[in-house]
Amino acid sequence: MTRAKGAAMRRIQAGNALSAFGLGFTVPYLYVYVAQVRELGATTAGVVLAVFAMAALAVLPFTGRVVDRRGPLPVLVGAALLASAGAAGLGLATDVPAAVGSATLLGAGTAVMQPALATMIVWCSDAATRTRAFATQFFLQNLGLGIGGLIGGHLVDESRPSSFTLLFGIEAVMFLVLAGMALTIRLPRPGAPAGARPTAPGGGGLRALLGHRAMVQLLVLGFVLFFACYGQFESGLAAYGTEAAGIAPATLGTALAANTAVIVAAQFLVLRFVERRSRTKVIASVGLIWAVAWLAAGYAGLGHGGQAMATAAFISTYALFGLGESMLSPTVAPLVADLAPASMVGQYNSAFALVKQLALAVGPAVGGPMGATLHGPYIVTFVLFSLGITALALRLGRRLAPEQDRPWLATSSRVVAVHVPGGEVRPGAPEAPRSPASAGSR
Repeated sequence: MTRAKGAAMRRIQAGNALSAFGLGFTVPYLYVYVAQVRELGATTAGVVLAVFAMAALAVLPFTGRVVDRRGPLPVLVGAALLASAGAAGLGLATDVPAAVGSATLLGAGTAVMQPALATMIVWCSDAATRTRAFATQFFLQNLGLGIGGLIGGHLVDESRPSSFTLLFGIEAVMFLVLAGMALTIRLPRPGAPAGARPTAPGGGGLRALLGHRAMVQLLVLGFVLFFACYGQFESGLAAYGTEAAGIAPATLGTALAANTAVIVAAQFLVLRFVERRSRTKVIASVGLIWAVAWLAAGYAGLGHGGQAMATAAFISTYALFGLGESMLSPTVAPLVADLAPASMVGQYNSAFALVKQLALAVGPAVGGPMGATLHGPYIVTFVLFSLGITALALRLGRRLAPEQDRPWLATSSRVVAVHVPGGEVRPGAPEAPRSPASAGSR
C-alpha cells in the first residue's frame, strides 16, 4: 500500500468508527424513545422501525450505479448529511409524521454509507491488503457500536426526553464529522488495479451482475448467512430465549455483550488464522460453528440442566456467533470486491448490501413467531440453515478462480480471473515480464 493510500485508508476507517459510535448511541433505544418517551405508542414505534429498514431497501438498488458513475466520495458525503438530518429530526420529533420522516432519512442515509465505504476501501487496497482492511472495518464498527451503546445507556433517562435529544444530537454530529473527514480524503482512481478483477460483459449493469454465476451464488450464500445469524439476534433467538429457556431480559443484554466481546477480542487473532486459508473453507467452517451455536441454544431451551446451565448455554450461543462473525469479516466482503469488475465495484457492493438488508427484514418476520412458539422446530430449522451455509460455501469454492479463493496467490499473478461464456470464471495466466516497448501498450 502506498503512503497516499495508507493515509486515505486511515481516514476512512476513522470515519467508519465514528459513524458506528453514533449509531450505537441511538439504535438500541429507538423503540423505547418513540413508543414511551414521545408517547407515540407501540404501533408507531413498529412503523418507525419498519420504515428505517424499508428506506434502505428502497435506495440500495440505485446506490451502486451512482457510486460507480460519480465515485464513492460524494455519495458518502451526501449519505452522511442525509443521516445527520434524520438523526437530528428524530431527536426533535414529537408527532408521527416527524418521526416517520426522520427515520426514513436516517435509514436511507445509513444504508447508502455501506457500499460507499466498502468501495472506498476497495479503491485504497489491493489483493494483499484487502482482507485486513475489511477485518479492521468490522472490528471498528463493533467497537464503535459497543462503546456508543454503553455510553448511551448511561445517558438516557426515560423521564427526560431531553436526554434522548442529546443522544440523537451526538449521533447527528458524528455523521457530520464523517462527512467532514470524507472531504479530506484524496482517493486514488482505480485504473487497472493490481489483483485485476473480471471484465464486465455487455457493458455492465444488472444483467451482467446476474450473469456472473459466482456472484449470484455468493448473494444466495450471503442471504442465508444474515438470515441465520443477524436476522435472529433481537427477534427469534431473543423470543426463544425468554419463552423456552426462561432467560431474563437483562441476560439478553449480557449475551449481546458477550457477542461483541468475542468479536473485539478475537478479530485479529482470527485474522492471522484465516488470512492464508481458502475463503470458502473458512466460510464453510463458520456454518459448522453456528450449527454448534444453535445446538447450544437448543440445550438452553429444551434440555433439563437447570437455569444456570441454560443461561450459560444461551450466552455461549451468542459468543459462538461472534466467533463466526469475526471469521466472516475478512472473507466475505473482500470476496465481493475481488469478484467485481473494476467498473462495477459499487454495484456489486450495493447488491450484497441489499441482500443483507432483505435477510434482516425477512429474518425477524420468520424467526420471531417460530422462536416464541415452535421451540423444537425453530432450533432444527436453523441448525439446517447453518449446515446449508457450509454446503453453499463449498459449492461456491468450486466456481472461484484459485486467486479469488486464496488471495495471497495474487501476489504472483497480475490477472485474477477472466470471464468465459456462461458466466464461468477461470484463473488467468501469470503475467509474463514485458519489455519497455510493450509496457506502454497495455
